[in-house]
Amino acid sequence: MNQLTTFEQSLTLFRDRFTDLVKGYDGTTHNSSELERVIDDYSAFILDEGNKASWETMEQQAANELPQLLADLRKMSSLCVAIMEKYRALKLLAGETDKTDYFKNIESCIEQEFGSFQVTADSTVLLIGSGSFPMTPLFIAKRTGAQVVGIDIDEEAIELGRRVVHRLGSGLNIRLEKAFVEQLDVTKDVTHIIFSSTVSNKYELLEQLHALTNEQVVVAMRYGNQLKSLFNYPMQAVKEGKWSLVDTILRPDHVFDIALYKKA
Repeated sequence: MNQLTTFEQSLTLFRDRFTDLVKGYDGTTHNSSELERVIDDYSAFILDEGNKASWETMEQQAANELPQLLADLRKMSSLCVAIMEKYRALKLLAGETDKTDYFKNIESCIEQEFGSFQVTADSTVLLIGSGSFPMTPLFIAKRTGAQVVGIDIDEEAIELGRRVVHRLGSGLNIRLEKAFVEQLDVTKDVTHIIFSSTVSNKYELLEQLHALTNEQVVVAMRYGNQLKSLFNYPMQAVKEGKWSLVDTILRPDHVFDIALYKKA
């Protein structure tokens, strides 16, 4: 059995485990320990330098079925991250405060999200894909005093997220809404936008936001290329004349990287 075959088999196994765990979510923390273990294993797999050569070989020799496997992996791992945030929220609300390696990895990345485009108390930050455990809004609001608005299309995630904010950040200027970007009343005032790396249509939304936002807005697009694209939606080219890529923040020890955009 060669290295490539072993690598592909690992990806297939992760996909199947993620699929089973998505099916097993029942609104309780019944399967939380297993899901946390699989996500931590997957994070370690993606950050393992030893897997880079296998990924490059797979790209060069990709079989017809591989694009579908990779698409399935992104989709199912994203769903599992969303469910793990629900588990974490439910545990917090029940008095537990355990933290997985995945969450430690994400939180250690938030500090330098915007590079030199710093968030201040006068900023208004929009997070697209806020999830059930809104780490980024809590971190930004606590650290800077900025207004933070988080949106998500998952009603359960918004409800849990509001309860988490009430528990951990009561009094902070954080608002979570089940809404689309065109429905918000603050979009023209937003100074900074963050896209979750697991938002599949983030570049379509970026295109839409060009007409809805002011000229000074800065966008932090979380993404993953190469091996990290197994866990994140990758970077895409933007239309010339609308957005310009002004910086990339590459973080070898983190599960996603960051692309910074400003209006052209």
